[in-house]
Amino acid sequence: MNVFATVELSLRRNLVAMFVAGLCFWAGLAGLLPVLPLYIEQFGATGQQIGFVMASFAVGLLTMRPVMARITDERGRKPVLVIGLVAIAVAPLLYWSVPFLPAAIWQVSFGSYVGRIDSAIVFLMVSRAFHGLSIAAFVTAYSALVADFAPPGQRGELIGYMSLVNPIGMAIGPALGGYLQAGSGFSQVFIVMTILGVVGLGCAITIAEPQREVIPCRRRTSFWASLWMPAVRVPAMILLLVGLAFGALATFVPLYARESNLSLNIGLIYTASAFSSFGIRLLAGKASDRYGRGPFITLGLLFYSISMVALWLAQSEVAVLLAAALQGMGGGMLIPMIAALMADRSTPAERGVMFGLCLTGFDVGIALAGPVMGQIADLTSYRDIFGISSLMTILGIAIFITTSSKDLNHSVRFALRGGKDLYAVPHSTP
Repeated sequence: MNVFATVELSLRRNLVAMFVAGLCFWAGLAGLLPVLPLYIEQFGATGQQIGFVMASFAVGLLTMRPVMARITDERGRKPVLVIGLVAIAVAPLLYWSVPFLPAAIWQVSFGSYVGRIDSAIVFLMVSRAFHGLSIAAFVTAYSALVADFAPPGQRGELIGYMSLVNPIGMAIGPALGGYLQAGSGFSQVFIVMTILGVVGLGCAITIAEPQREVIPCRRRTSFWASLWMPAVRVPAMILLLVGLAFGALATFVPLYARESNLSLNIGLIYTASAFSSFGIRLLAGKASDRYGRGPFITLGLLFYSISMVALWLAQSEVAVLLAAALQGMGGGMLIPMIAALMADRSTPAERGVMFGLCLTGFDVGIALAGPVMGQIADLTSYRDIFGISSLMTILGIAIFITTSSKDLNHSVRFALRGGKDLYAVPHSTP
């Protein structure tokens, strides 16, 4: 970790505060992953309804991502970090309150179709959408602030190290959530996740962000219009396809495990993913500074594809944990590398918007995964949705190899051999 030895003491303190806040954020968020589908199901929800509730998270993401990206660049990274952690602390309390609300069933009709709407499901969807604000705020601001602090020549290394909050939090959170739910019930899970959010909020308040140029509003391009910029379009499309796979994993793994009669703590599936993600991030970030981002993005997509196939074919607890470890390697390599790629392709003054644009693809994928894969699960099985997810990530490999740069020749070279990124912009040392 040579990069930490070369920075000033004040910067190291900021990085430590950010790291602890990030751990609390991801542990508090991930602690609900093995719990929420089972919690929603107890209100009588079908597989598709569970998918709709879980996908409501991405509705909050998509709605608030442009707003949070703009605030990140115009008002600062720290206020947006705080907003994200407030959402992490409050959302579990909203879930916890659902059984105490008045229950109601509403009949709705469209022509010959007559349906029923359960008030508990509606409130769970609203709560889940509010929860989506957390990632829209925190991840955008955190990624931009790490890139602001990072020396350009060691950007991949520092982003790789600071992104370890994700796998560590994802290792702690699901195991803790699954353990608490099994031993004490849902209420204890929600209370502990709220406490984690409050601790992270306390750390975020101590962070001092660096000075940077602010672009006046009149010089800014429309958020959604910027999504079609060549430098952003392909990474966003890749994250859309990965978001479909990840959304299926995050939403349906507890139900898949029960359907397959797996006798293990569901949180261990997420923990296996997190541990392998941790290991790969230690290596990939620094290596990408030397060899280029492209080959590591391609390799991350390959691991992700193999993991979805392995999960589809798994017949034992060991096989499922192995598939989860492969998924962790894919995500642990892919997400930090795309973050570093977007930092290479943006200036500090537009970094929040660029990160927000790219991550919008991931948001849309998660939003589609819940209802679409839930419908497939109702028609076939929870297992089959992972076979379909593998097709999505394999398509992502083909798209990245052929369109990641300005023409086919440069794209193949960049994606497979680490050729020069023609979309990268020069940066001066902060």
